[in-house]
Amino acid sequence: MARTEHPETPDGRYFVAKDKLWRKTDPRLDDATRQARVKALMQARRAVKHAKQAEDDDALREARQAVDTAKIALGERGPVWWDDDAPDETGKHPRNSSYAEWWRGQEVGE
Repeated sequence: MARTEHPETPDGRYFVAKDKLWRKTDPRLDDATRQARVKALMQARRAVKHAKQAEDDDALREARQAVDTAKIALGERGPVWWDDDAPDETGKHPRNSSYAEWWRGQEVGE
């Protein structure tokens, strides 16, 4: 399956998918740590899928918690990984964020 290209904000904090800002993985993670955490995330996502198929509410709850834990470990949720006091804008449409001017330029370029 080919990977879809998503625009990234100029500061590298977010990518845009489905008209929302999504926080990127903490770039300070070394490659081995990042790979291990991505592996944990993928295992948790598979567990979510299996729990849904089995209609097991307890397993689904646990699997979703594992996904959240993995995303926090990657820096994609939880405390932000940057240190300039900029707020987390995850989930916002780029035009309703501090990236509005950049986003206008992206829309024009399409």
